[in-house]
Amino acid sequence: MKQRSWIAVGLLSLAALLTLAPFVWLFCASLKTNEHFFGSTLLPLREQGLGIDWSKLSFENYRRLFQELDFARALANSVFLSSVTGLLATFCCAAGGYALARFHFRGRGLVTACVLGAMLVPAPLLLAPGYQLLHSIGLLDSLAGLVIPAIAPAFGIFLFRQASLSSVPVELLEAARIDGCSEFRTFTIVALPLIRPMIGTFLMMTFLGVWNNFITPQVVLQSPERFPLSVAVAQFRGVYYQDYGLQMAGTVIGVIPVLILFLALQREFVSGLTSGALKG
Repeated sequence: MKQRSWIAVGLLSLAALLTLAPFVWLFCASLKTNEHFFGSTLLPLREQGLGIDWSKLSFENYRRLFQELDFARALANSVFLSSVTGLLATFCCAAGGYALARFHFRGRGLVTACVLGAMLVPAPLLLAPGYQLLHSIGLLDSLAGLVIPAIAPAFGIFLFRQASLSSVPVELLEAARIDGCSEFRTFTIVALPLIRPMIGTFLMMTFLGVWNNFITPQVVLQSPERFPLSVAVAQFRGVYYQDYGLQMAGTVIGVIPVLILFLALQREFVSGLTSGALKG
Protein backbone atom coordinates (compact mmCIF):
# COMPACT_ATOMS: atom_id res chain seq x y z
CA MET A 1 0.00 0.00 0.00
CA LYS A 2 2.81 2.39 0.87
CA GLN A 3 4.58 1.60 -2.38
CA ARG A 4 1.46 2.49 -4.35
CA SER A 5 1.16 5.74 -2.43
CA TRP A 6 4.74 6.70 -3.24
CA ILE A 7 4.14 5.89 -6.91
CA ALA A 8 1.01 8.04 -6.93
CA VAL A 9 2.86 10.92 -5.23
CA GLY A 10 5.69 10.62 -7.74
CA LEU A 11 3.35 10.65 -10.73
CA LEU A 12 1.39 13.61 -9.35
CA SER A 13 4.62 15.50 -8.65
CA LEU A 14 5.78 14.88 -12.21
CA ALA A 15 2.43 16.07 -13.55
CA ALA A 16 2.67 19.19 -11.36
CA LEU A 17 6.15 19.97 -12.69
CA LEU A 18 4.99 19.57 -16.28
CA THR A 19 2.03 21.85 -15.57
CA LEU A 20 4.10 24.55 -13.87
CA ALA A 21 6.95 24.49 -16.42
CA PRO A 22 5.21 26.86 -18.93
CA PHE A 23 4.47 29.35 -16.13
CA VAL A 24 8.08 29.29 -14.97
CA TRP A 25 9.26 29.89 -18.54
CA LEU A 26 6.71 32.69 -18.94
CA PHE A 27 7.90 34.51 -15.84
CA CYS A 28 11.58 34.11 -16.75
CA ALA A 29 10.88 35.37 -20.27
CA SER A 30 9.10 38.44 -18.90
CA LEU A 31 12.34 39.51 -17.17
CA LYS A 32 14.37 39.53 -20.39
CA THR A 33 14.85 42.16 -23.02
CA ASN A 34 14.55 41.45 -26.74
CA GLU A 35 18.33 41.33 -26.93
CA HIS A 36 18.55 38.39 -24.54
CA PHE A 37 15.15 36.80 -25.15
CA PHE A 38 16.38 33.98 -27.41
CA GLY A 39 19.77 33.66 -25.73
CA SER A 40 18.61 31.09 -23.17
CA THR A 41 15.67 28.81 -22.54
CA LEU A 42 14.98 29.82 -18.94
CA LEU A 43 17.52 31.96 -17.11
CA PRO A 44 20.57 33.44 -18.87
CA LEU A 45 23.87 31.84 -17.93
CA ARG A 46 27.23 33.53 -17.60
CA GLU A 47 29.54 33.29 -20.57
CA GLN A 48 32.46 32.41 -18.34
CA GLY A 49 31.97 30.14 -15.37
CA LEU A 50 28.82 28.72 -13.89
CA GLY A 51 25.80 30.50 -12.50
CA ILE A 52 23.06 32.83 -13.61
CA ASP A 53 23.80 36.16 -15.22
CA TRP A 54 21.48 38.37 -13.17
CA SER A 55 22.55 41.47 -15.07
CA LYS A 56 20.45 40.32 -18.04
CA LEU A 57 17.27 40.14 -15.93
CA SER A 58 15.20 43.08 -14.76
CA PHE A 59 11.65 44.24 -14.07
CA GLU A 60 11.92 46.92 -16.76
CA ASN A 61 9.10 45.35 -18.80
CA TYR A 62 6.70 45.60 -15.85
CA ARG A 63 7.71 49.22 -15.27
CA ARG A 64 7.03 50.06 -18.90
CA LEU A 65 3.64 48.37 -18.75
CA PHE A 66 2.29 50.57 -15.99
CA GLN A 67 4.26 53.79 -16.46
CA GLU A 68 4.60 54.16 -20.23
CA LEU A 69 1.76 52.13 -21.76
CA ASP A 70 -1.14 52.72 -19.31
CA PHE A 71 -1.56 48.99 -18.87
CA ALA A 72 -3.47 49.51 -15.62
CA ARG A 73 -6.47 50.85 -17.55
CA ALA A 74 -6.65 47.71 -19.68
CA LEU A 75 -6.34 45.57 -16.56
CA ALA A 76 -9.15 47.50 -14.88
CA ASN A 77 -11.31 47.12 -18.00
CA SER A 78 -10.81 43.35 -17.99
CA VAL A 79 -11.54 43.05 -14.28
CA PHE A 80 -14.70 45.12 -14.68
CA LEU A 81 -15.95 43.27 -17.75
CA SER A 82 -15.21 39.80 -16.37
CA SER A 83 -16.56 40.37 -12.86
CA VAL A 84 -19.72 42.25 -13.86
CA THR A 85 -20.53 39.86 -16.71
CA GLY A 86 -19.81 36.85 -14.52
CA LEU A 87 -22.06 38.02 -11.68
CA LEU A 88 -24.93 39.14 -13.93
CA ALA A 89 -24.75 36.06 -16.15
CA THR A 90 -24.65 33.73 -13.15
CA PHE A 91 -27.68 35.34 -11.52
CA CYS A 92 -29.71 35.60 -14.74
CA CYS A 93 -28.91 32.05 -15.84
CA ALA A 94 -29.66 30.68 -12.37
CA ALA A 95 -33.02 32.46 -12.37
CA GLY A 96 -33.84 31.32 -15.91
CA GLY A 97 -32.80 27.74 -15.30
CA TYR A 98 -34.73 27.63 -12.02
CA ALA A 99 -37.87 28.96 -13.75
CA LEU A 100 -37.63 26.36 -16.52
CA ALA A 101 -37.09 23.57 -14.02
CA ARG A 102 -39.62 24.38 -11.30
CA PHE A 103 -42.31 26.61 -12.86
CA HIS A 104 -45.13 25.09 -14.88
CA PHE A 105 -46.38 27.50 -17.53
CA ARG A 106 -47.72 27.32 -21.05
CA GLY A 107 -44.95 27.05 -23.63
CA ARG A 108 -42.29 25.79 -21.23
CA GLY A 109 -41.37 22.98 -23.60
CA LEU A 110 -41.04 25.42 -26.49
CA VAL A 111 -38.81 27.73 -24.44
CA THR A 112 -36.61 24.80 -23.45
CA ALA A 113 -36.36 23.72 -27.08
CA CYS A 114 -35.36 27.26 -28.08
CA VAL A 115 -32.65 27.26 -25.40
CA LEU A 116 -31.30 23.94 -26.68
CA GLY A 117 -31.45 25.22 -30.27
CA ALA A 118 -29.54 28.37 -29.33
CA MET A 119 -26.76 26.21 -27.90
CA LEU A 120 -26.22 24.71 -31.36
CA VAL A 121 -25.50 28.08 -33.03
CA PRO A 122 -21.74 28.74 -33.32
CA ALA A 123 -20.72 32.00 -31.63
CA PRO A 124 -18.84 33.40 -34.69
CA LEU A 125 -22.10 33.39 -36.67
CA LEU A 126 -23.55 35.90 -34.21
CA LEU A 127 -20.81 38.50 -34.65
CA ALA A 128 -22.33 40.22 -37.71
CA PRO A 129 -25.97 40.36 -36.50
CA GLY A 130 -24.77 41.26 -33.01
CA TYR A 131 -22.72 44.14 -34.43
CA GLN A 132 -25.72 45.41 -36.39
CA LEU A 133 -27.98 45.21 -33.33
CA LEU A 134 -25.49 47.04 -31.11
CA HIS A 135 -25.08 49.71 -33.79
CA SER A 136 -28.84 50.22 -34.05
CA ILE A 137 -29.27 50.71 -30.29
CA GLY A 138 -26.13 52.82 -29.87
CA LEU A 139 -24.00 50.46 -27.78
CA LEU A 140 -20.98 50.21 -30.06
CA ASP A 141 -17.66 51.27 -28.56
CA SER A 142 -18.97 50.87 -25.00
CA LEU A 143 -18.38 48.34 -22.25
CA ALA A 144 -22.15 47.86 -21.99
CA GLY A 145 -22.09 46.53 -25.55
CA LEU A 146 -19.91 43.67 -24.29
CA VAL A 147 -21.73 43.03 -21.00
CA ILE A 148 -25.42 43.08 -22.01
CA PRO A 149 -25.29 40.44 -24.80
CA ALA A 150 -23.43 38.03 -22.47
CA ILE A 151 -25.65 38.06 -19.38
CA ALA A 152 -28.00 35.23 -20.43
CA PRO A 153 -26.18 32.57 -22.49
CA ALA A 154 -28.25 29.55 -23.47
CA PHE A 155 -25.64 27.16 -22.12
CA GLY A 156 -25.85 28.71 -18.66
CA ILE A 157 -29.65 28.60 -18.57
CA PHE A 158 -29.70 24.93 -19.54
CA LEU A 159 -26.90 24.15 -17.06
CA PHE A 160 -28.84 25.69 -14.15
CA ARG A 161 -32.04 24.03 -15.32
CA GLN A 162 -30.38 20.66 -14.93
CA ALA A 163 -28.86 21.67 -11.58
CA SER A 164 -32.26 22.82 -10.28
CA LEU A 165 -33.93 19.60 -11.38
CA SER A 166 -31.39 17.47 -9.53
CA SER A 167 -30.67 19.61 -6.45
CA VAL A 168 -33.80 21.64 -5.62
CA PRO A 169 -36.63 19.48 -4.18
CA VAL A 170 -40.18 20.55 -5.00
CA GLU A 171 -41.29 19.79 -1.43
CA LEU A 172 -38.82 22.31 -0.03
CA LEU A 173 -40.10 25.03 -2.34
CA GLU A 174 -43.71 24.30 -1.42
CA ALA A 175 -42.84 24.48 2.27
CA ALA A 176 -41.23 27.88 1.74
CA ARG A 177 -44.31 29.15 -0.09
CA ILE A 178 -46.59 27.88 2.68
CA ASP A 179 -44.47 29.81 5.19
CA GLY A 180 -45.16 32.99 3.22
CA CYS A 181 -42.02 33.39 1.11
CA SER A 182 -42.42 35.23 -2.17
CA GLU A 183 -41.19 33.57 -5.35
CA PHE A 184 -38.11 35.79 -5.48
CA ARG A 185 -37.25 35.12 -1.85
CA THR A 186 -37.83 31.40 -2.34
CA PHE A 187 -35.39 31.48 -5.22
CA THR A 188 -32.70 33.50 -3.41
CA ILE A 189 -33.03 31.99 0.09
CA VAL A 190 -33.91 28.37 -0.69
CA ALA A 191 -32.86 27.48 -4.25
CA LEU A 192 -29.57 29.35 -4.66
CA PRO A 193 -27.79 27.76 -1.65
CA LEU A 194 -28.73 24.31 -2.96
CA ILE A 195 -27.05 24.94 -6.32
CA ARG A 196 -24.04 26.75 -4.87
CA PRO A 197 -21.45 24.37 -6.44
CA MET A 198 -22.87 25.06 -9.89
CA ILE A 199 -22.84 28.80 -9.17
CA GLY A 200 -19.12 28.71 -8.41
CA THR A 201 -18.40 26.60 -11.48
CA PHE A 202 -20.39 28.76 -13.87
CA LEU A 203 -19.06 31.99 -12.37
CA MET A 204 -15.50 30.90 -12.97
CA MET A 205 -16.27 29.61 -16.47
CA THR A 206 -17.91 32.90 -17.40
CA PHE A 207 -15.13 34.96 -15.85
CA LEU A 208 -12.50 33.01 -17.80
CA GLY A 209 -14.51 33.22 -21.02
CA VAL A 210 -14.82 37.00 -20.83
CA TRP A 211 -11.24 37.44 -19.58
CA ASN A 212 -9.83 35.50 -22.54
CA ASN A 213 -12.26 36.90 -25.12
CA PHE A 214 -10.21 38.41 -27.92
CA ILE A 215 -12.40 38.71 -31.02
CA THR A 216 -15.60 40.29 -29.66
CA PRO A 217 -13.89 43.30 -27.99
CA GLN A 218 -12.09 44.05 -31.25
CA VAL A 219 -15.42 44.03 -33.11
CA VAL A 220 -17.40 46.09 -30.59
CA LEU A 221 -14.76 48.52 -29.31
CA GLN A 222 -12.86 51.15 -31.26
CA SER A 223 -11.37 53.35 -28.53
CA PRO A 224 -8.00 52.10 -27.19
CA GLU A 225 -8.80 53.32 -23.67
CA ARG A 226 -11.65 50.79 -23.51
CA PHE A 227 -9.64 47.78 -24.68
CA PRO A 228 -9.45 44.84 -22.25
CA LEU A 229 -6.26 43.02 -21.35
CA SER A 230 -6.39 40.47 -24.17
CA VAL A 231 -6.55 43.16 -26.85
CA ALA A 232 -4.01 45.42 -25.11
CA VAL A 233 -1.41 42.64 -25.02
CA ALA A 234 -1.96 41.95 -28.72
CA GLN A 235 -1.31 45.64 -29.47
CA PHE A 236 2.30 45.17 -28.36
CA ARG A 237 2.92 43.20 -31.54
CA GLY A 238 3.82 45.34 -34.49
CA VAL A 239 4.12 44.52 -38.18
CA TYR A 240 7.91 44.51 -38.30
CA TYR A 241 8.83 44.41 -34.62
CA GLN A 242 7.71 42.45 -31.57
CA ASP A 243 8.69 43.18 -27.99
CA TYR A 244 8.57 39.63 -26.69
CA GLY A 245 9.54 40.47 -23.12
CA LEU A 246 6.80 43.09 -22.91
CA GLN A 247 4.23 40.62 -24.22
CA MET A 248 5.32 38.01 -21.69
CA ALA A 249 5.10 40.54 -18.84
CA GLY A 250 1.57 41.48 -19.90
CA THR A 251 0.62 37.80 -20.04
CA VAL A 252 1.98 37.23 -16.52
CA ILE A 253 -0.16 40.09 -15.22
CA GLY A 254 -3.15 38.58 -17.02
CA VAL A 255 -2.68 35.19 -15.39
CA ILE A 256 -2.62 36.48 -11.78
CA PRO A 257 -6.36 37.43 -11.38
CA VAL A 258 -7.44 34.14 -12.98
CA LEU A 259 -5.20 32.20 -10.62
CA ILE A 260 -6.60 34.04 -7.59
CA LEU A 261 -10.17 33.33 -8.71
CA PHE A 262 -9.46 29.65 -9.25
CA LEU A 263 -7.84 29.28 -5.82
CA ALA A 264 -10.87 30.98 -4.25
CA LEU A 265 -13.47 28.88 -6.08
CA GLN A 266 -11.66 25.60 -6.66
CA ARG A 267 -13.81 23.69 -4.15
CA GLU A 268 -17.06 24.88 -5.75
CA PHE A 269 -15.61 24.28 -9.21
CA VAL A 270 -14.77 20.64 -8.49
CA SER A 271 -18.08 20.09 -6.70
CA GLY A 272 -19.98 21.58 -9.62
CA LEU A 273 -18.18 19.39 -12.14
CA THR A 274 -18.90 16.25 -10.14
CA SER A 275 -22.45 17.09 -9.05
CA GLY A 276 -24.84 14.44 -10.21
CA ALA A 277 -22.07 11.93 -10.81
CA LEU A 278 -23.01 9.97 -7.67
CA LYS A 279 -26.39 9.14 -6.20
CA GLY A 280 -27.26 9.23 -2.55
